[in-house]
Amino acid sequence: MATIKTEIVKARVEPKLKEDAENVLSELGISLSDAIRIFLNQISLGQEFPIELKIPNRTTLKAINAPVTDEVFTSADELSADN
Repeated sequence: MATIKTEIVKARVEPKLKEDAENVLSELGISLSDAIRIFLNQISLGQEFPIELKIPNRTTLKAINAPVTDEVFTSADELSADN
């Protein structure tokens, strides 16, 4: 059986990001190397970035930057009356 040739891929990431990702992947039974390999295979197979990336429009940016309140509404009428 022929040995598959491999290359090393290096990426700089924050330690916490790596740790958090490894914890999630561990729950799935997938190593970080396997996850990267899957990601690269998806790019190769689909000939595109496998995750949809979008620049938020003005409405979305406004919602993202809006202050969070602790208001709770019990009905749609109550919500409408507040605006």
